[in-house]
Amino acid sequence: MKILQEILKRIIAQAEQEAPIETCGYLAGKDGCITQSYPVKNDDHQEDHFTFNAEEQLSAFTMAEQEGLEMIALYHSHPAGPAWPSAEDVRLAFDPSILYVIIPLTDKEKTVRAFHIKQGRIEEEELIVSSQAGT
Repeated sequence: MKILQEILKRIIAQAEQEAPIETCGYLAGKDGCITQSYPVKNDDHQEDHFTFNAEEQLSAFTMAEQEGLEMIALYHSHPAGPAWPSAEDVRLAFDPSILYVIIPLTDKEKTVRAFHIKQGRIEEEELIVSSQAGT
């Protein structure tokens, strides 16, 4: 999966700004490239858990549809842990068609990783950073 460099920078900055609570949101695009991010408020305000604000979640899906984009992934940060799905992430992964993107704040390089989670199985999806949608 490709992701625009500016989108990657945007979600890392959001995670850093909202730390120590987990940040969350959605990523959309088309033709295998993530071109847009939609931050969503974490209603739990927890360091190790997130719950999407329902109104902002609906707004993200509405905006993506209006922009002609498909929802590709959801993202959240791990302020004190690695970029690997936690047991709770796996338990709450209800949509096997969506990518789960994790931003680790303990990793000096902030190596963002993406995963498919299906029936409790975790499979990593390579994230290719691109400077523009067509490359």
